[in-house]
Amino acid sequence: MSQQNDYFADIYRKLNDWLVEVKVEQKPHIDEFIKQAKLYAGAAETMSEEKLQQFTENLKYDLHDFYQLNRRQANNSVYLGLLNETLWDNLAKLTDKSQVEWAELVDDFNHDGLYKSGDFIGFGELQCEQCDERMSIMHFSEIGDCVHCGSTDFIRLPLNP
Repeated sequence: MSQQNDYFADIYRKLNDWLVEVKVEQKPHIDEFIKQAKLYAGAAETMSEEKLQQFTENLKYDLHDFYQLNRRQANNSVYLGLLNETLWDNLAKLTDKSQVEWAELVDDFNHDGLYKSGDFIGFGELQCEQCDERMSIMHFSEIGDCVHCGSTDFIRLPLNP
């Protein structure tokens, strides 16, 4: 078991090192992009309404075209997946948990507080009924099997304020 923990810790360290490296390498590119965006915003203020509308339509078309060309790569990207989860985690930290609980209440009544693998949950914390392992759900997603014991049965825990 210790070797497996060491293996996962090593993978986590390598992934973390890679993300730090990507951040260091990409930060200058992001800074340059922000500078360019500011220049474009300044130019947009002096543009006529018609030219601004044409620019907006062209940008939408280009972004859509770029997405279509790179969709498969984006769907399989570990970096974009982690970025997505980080964004949802940060949004969850800003959320009024009592409002979320009210929104999820009807779904809880329908499930009678019990959830199974394959069910969908919008937000919350689940606890495995077999081993008590906890799983945090940050956004609407399908519930998978328990990563600890493989069980398919969960209860939804109340959120902490």
